[in-house]
Amino acid sequence: MAARPASSAMAMTAKRCTRPTAPRLGLAKTTCPFSTTSHCEKTSQLRNSMYQWMERTGRRFEEAPTYGTKYLGQAADQPFPLNPLFRSPRVLDESMREEIFKRVTQQKLSLKAVSADLGVDIRRVAAVVRLKALEKQWEAKGKQLAKPYSKAILGMVPTTSYNPENQFEHEPIHEIDVHKLSQQQLFVPTSESRVFTREDAAEAFHRSLLPADKRAPHTQLIELQKATLEGVPLETSLFKFKADTRAEEDRLKEKHQKKVQLEMSQTSRVDTKRFEYRFQDVNVEVVGKTGRGHKGIGARYGVPFDDRKRGRNNVPLSVP
Repeated sequence: MAARPASSAMAMTAKRCTRPTAPRLGLAKTTCPFSTTSHCEKTSQLRNSMYQWMERTGRRFEEAPTYGTKYLGQAADQPFPLNPLFRSPRVLDESMREEIFKRVTQQKLSLKAVSADLGVDIRRVAAVVRLKALEKQWEAKGKQLAKPYSKAILGMVPTTSYNPENQFEHEPIHEIDVHKLSQQQLFVPTSESRVFTREDAAEAFHRSLLPADKRAPHTQLIELQKATLEGVPLETSLFKFKADTRAEEDRLKEKHQKKVQLEMSQTSRVDTKRFEYRFQDVNVEVVGKTGRGHKGIGARYGVPFDDRKRGRNNVPLSVP
């Protein structure tokens, strides 16, 4: 009696193969399934729940939003349902960017005046002006911009549009960075009759620390509010605010131009066909007595600490 051959995966696969198809060029082809695992006829409970959600709540997520957001959360700016504390921040739309660029370039308003009027941070206003200027330059050169992509992205995130009648604040513009000297805990005894101001609080932390009014991004806006509370007309205060911010920005521009001109005058250039070599005179005395001055060559890359050197005096010479 002949022995029965042992079954194998190859043999089972051969049994599942269908009949040969019509021969082409003298060759017969067979179609076989990729896996020998039987098809699962039942679905899990999680899969059924997913299909039910797609038929009911998820029906409105089938198409992309034409305007606004379609987040899974309950609120309009809540993208993650299980994290209600995270809210999607707003971005400036095209109308707001054009208005910022027009006010700075055409109306010649200062960055602080535009920031205070539209409720946008000064750094964001400066970034919008730079990017819009680059965009106008590319359009003048005939470069193609990704306008459809930008429009699609702006349609899926919350945006801030320009509304001349009722413009709301895009973001806080008076945020002050926490200085490391103000992070210490102090107990300063003072009399009850003394008026303890912000200048006194800054001096208590350190004698060189500026008060919060002088470290704020909009110091002129604080002066405007004080003048308004003292009875000065609002039109006069606004005119003075715009004039002061314009004068401050002009001084900063003039200072920057002088710095650039001084650097250019101290630099010798040798232009070749492929490269431009720049040479500057170096003074070794600028590093100071300790050799760790910030004006020295390579100071931007950092200087190693020498607090563990032998004979180094680590006793502080001043108390903050």
